[in-house]
Amino acid sequence: MTGKTVPAGRAPKRESRNAAEDAPRARAGAIPWAAMAGIIATVTVFAVAQGLTYPLLSFILERKGTAPGLIGLSAAMTPLGFVLSAPFIPALARRVGGARLTLVCAVLAAATLAAIAATQDVWAWMPLRFLLGCVANPLYVVSETWLIAIAPAERRGRIMGLYSAVVSGGFAIGPLTLGLVGTEGWAPFLIGMAAFLLCGAIVLAVTRRLPSTAHEGEATSVASFFALAPILLFAVFTGAAFEQTLLSMIAVYGTALGSVETRIAALITTFIAGNAVLQVPLGRLAERIGATRGLFACALASLAGCLLLSPAFDTILIWPLVFVWGGVSFGIYTMALIELGERFTGAALIAGNAAFALAWGIGGMSGSPVTGLVMQAIGHQGLPLTLGVLCAVLAGLLAMRVGRG
Repeated sequence: MTGKTVPAGRAPKRESRNAAEDAPRARAGAIPWAAMAGIIATVTVFAVAQGLTYPLLSFILERKGTAPGLIGLSAAMTPLGFVLSAPFIPALARRVGGARLTLVCAVLAAATLAAIAATQDVWAWMPLRFLLGCVANPLYVVSETWLIAIAPAERRGRIMGLYSAVVSGGFAIGPLTLGLVGTEGWAPFLIGMAAFLLCGAIVLAVTRRLPSTAHEGEATSVASFFALAPILLFAVFTGAAFEQTLLSMIAVYGTALGSVETRIAALITTFIAGNAVLQVPLGRLAERIGATRGLFACALASLAGCLLLSPAFDTILIWPLVFVWGGVSFGIYTMALIELGERFTGAALIAGNAAFALAWGIGGMSGSPVTGLVMQAIGHQGLPLTLGVLCAVLAGLLAMRVGRG
């Protein structure tokens, strides 16, 4: 493994205080299904709320005649809140506790969304959307940390794969909700507010079953975690840049090759379907060969997809290619989560999850603009070229680590 180990421990030999009484049952093969179901439900509902909010606010701004550049800037405020809030989450979790932090953040997220609904002004939305990112981020980071901490090592791959698949489904459900309630009035906002409050209610229902991982071991900051696992964080950056870039730029690529909008939309749907369907099999693969080798395999498969995109684009092979590509590219993040759980516990684990949120936010914000500039300079092939370079660098770094054993 690359990087140093932290006093909190390398892999899961110690259980957190609240989970200590469950340790004998865990060793005997029992699985804390209730806690895991509650955590996954929390993050899924959060994903529904996030998936609803992004297109809803963009539709409203477009209806008001807002310039596209300003709409994009407004949308960037939430991920910016994710990025800038991430370094503070480990200390907050240690100080007030993960459960209290998520409960407070769920209420604040609902209140912030209510303020957004009440103002209906693009300039007022800038700080409010930034605040929404800040208060929503701990819901994601702490919940993911809990799940990694309580997942039995022998089943961690499948559990994290299921988690990734369900959360992807949650993000997809959000926009679909708008088709039922529309984008006007308070109705869509009320659904988002209810979703955030439901997150808090679910946490409250399972709080006695949740581990207190933030208090185990020495305090670890997000900044120090970058030195502990730089390749792992680069993998998260790559996964985010890959997904966000492909979803935002494939329309430009497809149009340049003469595809109609309906075909491009169908390709995006196929990509997302592969993303959701293949995470559990990939998690099973990680259990058999190890997360590091699984991550290496996903990086190589994603690179192969970049190389095959152009020759396959106008053939029937593009459909299975894009399906598998969606699975293995998001599998980079799933494998990184599994390895995070294998290597770290306690305070280092929540610092790692916060660092993941930071790396994901940076990758998601930077991938599309950089790829757009490359495409502007060399043409539509800049899309697979940029993504291919990212995957090649990640695969090279992992190859050296795998080679060292």
